[in-house]
Amino acid sequence: MAVRRLMVPVTELTTDSPLWVGAWWIGFLGTGIAAFLIAIPILGYPRQLPGSQRYVVMRAAETQQLKDHSRGAVSNPAFGKTVRDLPLSIWLLLRNPTFILLCLAGATEATLIAGMSTFGPKFFEAQFSLSASEAATLFGYLVVPAGGGGTLLGGFLVNKFKLRGSGIIRFCLFCTLTSLLAFFVFLMHCPNVHMAGVTTGYVGSLLPKGQLDLKAACNAIYCCQPKHYSPLCGSDGTMYYSPCYAGCPADAETDLGGQKVYRGCSCILEKASSGWGNATAGKCASTCQSKPFLLVLVFVVIIFTFLSSIPALTATLRCVSDRQRSFALGIQWIVVRTLGSIPGPIAFGWVIDKACLLWQDQCGHQGSCFVYENEAMSRYMLIAGLTFKVLGFLFFVAAYFLYKSPSVSSDGLEASLPSQSSASDSPTEQLQSNV
Repeated sequence: MAVRRLMVPVTELTTDSPLWVGAWWIGFLGTGIAAFLIAIPILGYPRQLPGSQRYVVMRAAETQQLKDHSRGAVSNPAFGKTVRDLPLSIWLLLRNPTFILLCLAGATEATLIAGMSTFGPKFFEAQFSLSASEAATLFGYLVVPAGGGGTLLGGFLVNKFKLRGSGIIRFCLFCTLTSLLAFFVFLMHCPNVHMAGVTTGYVGSLLPKGQLDLKAACNAIYCCQPKHYSPLCGSDGTMYYSPCYAGCPADAETDLGGQKVYRGCSCILEKASSGWGNATAGKCASTCQSKPFLLVLVFVVIIFTFLSSIPALTATLRCVSDRQRSFALGIQWIVVRTLGSIPGPIAFGWVIDKACLLWQDQCGHQGSCFVYENEAMSRYMLIAGLTFKVLGFLFFVAAYFLYKSPSVSSDGLEASLPSQSSASDSPTEQLQSNV
């Protein structure tokens, strides 16, 4: 019995191909290993560092002022050790307006971070006419130093200037306002590269605005299929959907120094002669003159967004009681994830899809977007970014005015702190004896 062998077509994928995905899992594997290695020396720390109770007493004075019965419940050493205290703990956090506003501010910042990290490479890819791998690499060059540096610098500045309570919230206000102003960089945009049948007509013909027509007389004999998207740049400076839609014969492909070159394409006319032109695989290079300025301001947006992350976390710890801090952080991260990180990419994706010019056709169903209108994309990014930045700024402003400063100044409290010999006393007893 003869065995029939099925011939499966082999697709030669490169990093310049729009179908290229890459090893997306390497980042998760690397960060997981790094987190595990960092956790090993952290396990060697004691439960409490020597002299830490002095700082516990100082921070306790900055806690959001509670009513008498609430203060008595929280000061109980047994509070929080049983599940029965969970409803009261939640109720105390819900009655803390500063905590609620800081959670909402963190959610707006998380929405922006999640949306920008997901669609930032797509924005660079469209604006600068880059491949997916080039855009992701360029975006990484901005996010890693700006995000990591901003996070470390934010914690350093809080410690350097010894910011307390309201001062930390003022610092968050400054960072949010600066990144909000820098967000107006999205008023700028790069012009779209001419693409035959999408933004311009074939062979110099006019294309009615808002219409798409990939078919033309020069490629009618090739029976092209729109599912094979493989952009190439013609010698006339126009980009084409695929070699077929550029009118390139099947045997016209050659490999020149690792670059695919197509010769004798009927839809491409040489400017210097009346003959048919050539094309190379990949997108045409962008001639955007505002690229450096755009990258600098995007860097400013990212670094000032991350600059307020650690101070906002510190402000959260300062506005709740010492026994509720772990629980408060858990509640805050639930709010941030539920209202920020999860819906962020969905909201940004829905907005950016409004700027799509050419959709992928998957058996009659709409797939991913191949070509965006750069001006509309920048405008929608600006609207979405400003919306969340303004909300975050308003939440920080409200948190600043609703935060109740301690009745005792920091200097007076520090002068009345107990010496190391009384370190055995509980932080709550020390605070009550001093305040």
